[in-house]
Amino acid sequence: MFHLQILLMAFRGLKQNLVRSLLATLGVIIGVGAVVSAVSILEGAQRNILDRFESLGADQVLIFNGSDRKSHRQVQTSSLLPKDSDLIAEENKDIIVAAAPQYSGAGQVKFYEKNAFATILGATESYAPMYQYKVAQGRFLTREDVRGNAMVAVLGYKVANEIFGALPSVGKTVKINGKSFILIGVMEEKGAYGFIELDSQVIIPLSTAMGRMFGQRYLNMLVVQCTSAARVPACIERVKKTLRASHQISAGDDDDFIVFTQDQFKQQLGQVALIFGVVLYSIAGISIIVGAIGIMNIMLVSVTERTREIGVRIAVGARRFDILKQFLAEASIISMFGGALGIVFGWAISNLLSELTQVLETYTPPIIIALALLMAIMVGIVSGIYPAIRASRLDPVQALRYE
Repeated sequence: MFHLQILLMAFRGLKQNLVRSLLATLGVIIGVGAVVSAVSILEGAQRNILDRFESLGADQVLIFNGSDRKSHRQVQTSSLLPKDSDLIAEENKDIIVAAAPQYSGAGQVKFYEKNAFATILGATESYAPMYQYKVAQGRFLTREDVRGNAMVAVLGYKVANEIFGALPSVGKTVKINGKSFILIGVMEEKGAYGFIELDSQVIIPLSTAMGRMFGQRYLNMLVVQCTSAARVPACIERVKKTLRASHQISAGDDDDFIVFTQDQFKQQLGQVALIFGVVLYSIAGISIIVGAIGIMNIMLVSVTERTREIGVRIAVGARRFDILKQFLAEASIISMFGGALGIVFGWAISNLLSELTQVLETYTPPIIIALALLMAIMVGIVSGIYPAIRASRLDPVQALRYE
């Protein structure tokens, strides 16, 4: 009952200076809101990226062009050739299901007045089976298309929908970066595979992409599918051995290619998320400290203005500990109220960013809401300690004389 009276008196004290009390909460609102929105954005991005990584397949190995580390220069080298894919597949049949070489670049697809920007992907006949990517209309690329530098193309679902809508497209001739291609198929709606938006691709034969379209000799990427996820480490060693022999890399020299697996991508994601987390939480922490200082200043002003009231209370029998508890309660209520508003503010900001960007996904873990509210209460207690102690130590005689 006594503690309830303390709380009621604290509420009355805050109500008498409502505007000032609300201003005192601003720092906490911004600080807690920053924490909630930062966590929501970071957690959402991390979950989204992890979901994309999960789609890569645990039995796949991704190989990229590496860097020249034989000197202190960090020079990007192009090393992967289409023949590397054939060598890997032929020499390691017992451990590798397939190898899919790829070269991609940006391009524009036109059909009369209709046009769409897309990723132009040069691939082989092994691409669709490896990604479990099915054809909705027509057919996919064949070995003959690749060997013959055929001017044929397969549209991703989104590209086909933008250009043709519900109209049939197979057999039509489109312009891709100004060159004429015959459409032989349309892929099913697939969504994202890793960081690749499959529906926004136009797939053409690898030889056509590298020779006739982009004039390139080296691949962007080579994907290798192992017989099982358990054999990935052995698969990587075999792939490295084949590529080092193909690229004539001497013993002791660094690889001129980089091998990635799903687990390695996740490890790198964890490191990046940690760095971003430290930065975001540091900014939010500074906001919380500023909010705590604001509450302390407001409470000190309140103590000064209510000096006579404090003297009267002590004179009629209130203990110094009661004064201490009242001012701590006021600081905690201000902070808790600001924390609640900050949670709503942070959640609203993160959702607004998600809606505006249509790319950024956010997720607010329930535990973060509880921790944010607890943190706000702790901020109130810490920032209210000094003003409360100062109020409780006032000399009642001097306080009663205060004007």
